[in-house]
Amino acid sequence: MPQDTQSSLQPLFEAALKVQAYAHAPYSTFKVGAAIKADDGNLYVGCNVENVSYPLGQCAEASAIGAMISQGAKRIEQVMIVSPNSKPCPPCGGCRQKLREFASPQTPVHLATRDGKVETLTLGELLPKAFDM
Repeated sequence: MPQDTQSSLQPLFEAALKVQAYAHAPYSTFKVGAAIKADDGNLYVGCNVENVSYPLGQCAEASAIGAMISQGAKRIEQVMIVSPNSKPCPPCGGCRQKLREFASPQTPVHLATRDGKVETLTLGELLPKAFDM
């Protein structure tokens, strides 16, 4: 991770990396960890949980959102997603929309590799023209 962003992103990265180890991915073996910094200042984490019936699985981002909401936080300030390999792992389309429910288009989404390389995009860049009511 670059030195200038290391100090501010390190807690998010470490939280996502730690929870990644708990992912239940026996079918794809693609373990993902996510960490959210919420409006209450706390970090909330989630990992992907696969199911033999693939549509019933849950992505890491959705797990982290559920943890955040269950603890009373309402808004996402930042997201960190750690890939299981050397290539960044952007959120799937469904998770982009789920993130948009609790975040603004300007919210930073950090895509990290296991070795700490980070690419940052805004949620608006990842999901232009999001569905909104």
